[in-house]
Amino acid sequence: MTAKPTETLSRADLGNIWDIIKASLFMIHEVKTMQGQARDCDSEITQWGDWIEEQTQYIPIRLTLDERKYLRLLEAALNVSEYTDKIDIITYSSKSKRVMQQIKELCGILSGLVVASDHKRGQKLIVDKDYRDNEEFFQSIFEIGRRHKIMNPEKMRDVYGNLMFMLMDSVTPDVQDALTLKLVRPIKTVHSFLKERDALNILHNDLVKIATAEIISEDKSRSKIQQEIREKERAINLLSNKYAKPGLLEPEEIRQCLYSIGDNHAYLRANRDCCDRMLGYLTKYFDPHQIEDNYSLAIQTDVHGARLSHSHEMQYYYVDRTLVLWREIQHEMFKLWMMADHDMLSEYNMYRLRDTGRGLILSRVQGCSSVSKVVQSILCKAKQTTRLWVGSSAIHLGDKNVPNAIEFIDKYNQVPHILNPMLTCLDNISKLARENQSIDDYIKATFNDVETLKKDILVDFFRYAFDGNGADNFFDANSCIDGRLTSAWNWCSQIEKKKFFPVFLLTGFVGFDGGDF
Repeated sequence: MTAKPTETLSRADLGNIWDIIKASLFMIHEVKTMQGQARDCDSEITQWGDWIEEQTQYIPIRLTLDERKYLRLLEAALNVSEYTDKIDIITYSSKSKRVMQQIKELCGILSGLVVASDHKRGQKLIVDKDYRDNEEFFQSIFEIGRRHKIMNPEKMRDVYGNLMFMLMDSVTPDVQDALTLKLVRPIKTVHSFLKERDALNILHNDLVKIATAEIISEDKSRSKIQQEIREKERAINLLSNKYAKPGLLEPEEIRQCLYSIGDNHAYLRANRDCCDRMLGYLTKYFDPHQIEDNYSLAIQTDVHGARLSHSHEMQYYYVDRTLVLWREIQHEMFKLWMMADHDMLSEYNMYRLRDTGRGLILSRVQGCSSVSKVVQSILCKAKQTTRLWVGSSAIHLGDKNVPNAIEFIDKYNQVPHILNPMLTCLDNISKLARENQSIDDYIKATFNDVETLKKDILVDFFRYAFDGNGADNFFDANSCIDGRLTSAWNWCSQIEKKKFFPVFLLTGFVGFDGGDF
């Protein structure tokens, strides 16, 4: 029996089969790629949702219209209060009695202001009632003030200290027992508000990223901006309608939460990103391993007021690490605010009065354990980004240099007040020279050209705003975490003596604290 000869395939048939195999393999690869991308996308959304849920624990919720009315009453009452002038002094009279008298006086002023602004609401407060019956109202109005300050650090600059010191005294055991009135309650955050209504799942919707995004107009056409605004409003409307619960969570309340998260993004852009931009100028104009003539960053003790001695390379990394540290602190500022509020208003965290050389009023020196933990973690994070850490890692909290948590927050709120005016000047010099021939002639005659002017400003800032100078004595001025900011603020106080000061004025400079120069 003879076998049948097998049929041989032609080259064309083999080519077709190979094409089919390749196409099949390609389709399989594409399907797997798409599945992987989908998993990555879902993972990214989940990670972002987890991150934003954690962040909302420290994001205060926006004030409503009614809350803003009470805020104005609180500010009016605090403006006429002389709390610290009567409490933080050396006297032989009972401090507890003075504290209770001042607290009752402030609550009385608030009650009177409520009567004057809303007679019906005021009657409910005062008719046949004492302060204890209105405990919830006073807790609410003081919480509004604390929440407003966190979201607007530039507000309540003269009265916030009085408010916090009064609340600090109200939680001490002896005053609490005699007063029988609690004035402190936790700050209302986006997280706590949604958790009470069992609505935290909103934060894991991928539309939240669009609904809370900040619309940045730089380098965008009007049509592109309008498109982003429409997309954002559409996302807000969809989320508000989808997750609303009649009688429990209204659409307007969801909007309020989303706008509050957006406020946090805007805060970070204004206060954190300035550190990134200044780092950009440092890396653009200076090289740690190469020194340009007349642009060395090296400083030496006792020369031009410096209290540190650094080579060019060491000073470069000292400035670099300081700006990174400031950036991380600004990124976590809302969390630091919450920790500071917790430290100051803890009934177990007592303070002592001490003369720190800041005037007639004694300073309240108090431990800052919660703030200290967060700052230590921030410092570790800043150190991990480099193999070279220059300067001391000492953090002053609860001592003569930084007496309490509110002092620490106040110091680091100055970072954007220092950097933003500098960046405004540097960013506008080129435009100013192009648009005004007289100014261009002045720059060329005095500084040679625009780029030289920018480098002159930057080299002076990077040298002498980070030289350990600015403290009351030599021993307090060094390279510690607190001392770096003290040096920068000292440089700002001497800006009018600089050769380039007229250029600052020409670019719209009005001061480093937002007021008139």
